[in-house]
Amino acid sequence: MSDNIKLVTSNKKARYDYHINETIEAGIVLKGTEVKSLRAGRCNLQDAYARIIKNEVWLIGMHISTYENQGYVTHDPEAKRKLLLHRNEIKRLNRQIQEKGITLIPLKVYFKNGRAKVELGLASGKRKYDKRADIAQREQHREMKRLEKQFKIK
Repeated sequence: MSDNIKLVTSNKKARYDYHINETIEAGIVLKGTEVKSLRAGRCNLQDAYARIIKNEVWLIGMHISTYENQGYVTHDPEAKRKLLLHRNEIKRLNRQIQEKGITLIPLKVYFKNGRAKVELGLASGKRKYDKRADIAQREQHREMKRLEKQFKIK
C-alpha cells in the first residue's frame, strides 16, 4: 500500500472461506464518532457482508466500537452502513450477484487520502477440499522457504 493509505482492519478469514473473483473500492457513509473509532482501529469485519437493497449497497454486520471520548452523541455499533458506488457499478454488481453462489464480502477497511474506504470482493464459497488444498500449498511453500534458507547458510 502507498503512503496515503492507512489500513484499519482486514478480513483474513474471507480469503480462507471464499474464492475472490474481483475487488471493488467503495466509500462508506459514517458519523463522526464512527470515524474516530475507525481511526483508533476499533473495527471488526468478521461475519460482515454487503447487500444491494433498492439500488443502494449496504454493509451489514460490520462492528465499529463506540468511541471512548464521545459526548452525548453516539452511534449503533452494529448499524448497517451505506456504501458509495456509481450507479453503473451497482448495476454491474447486481447482475453478477444474481449468479448462483456469488456474494459481496468486505475484505478490508482503510483510509485513503483521509476518507474511509472499504474494499469489497465478489466472492464464491470454497468447498472443504479447496481449503485443504490451500493449506497443503501453504505448508509446501513454507517448507520450500525453510529449505532454501537452510542451504544458503551452509
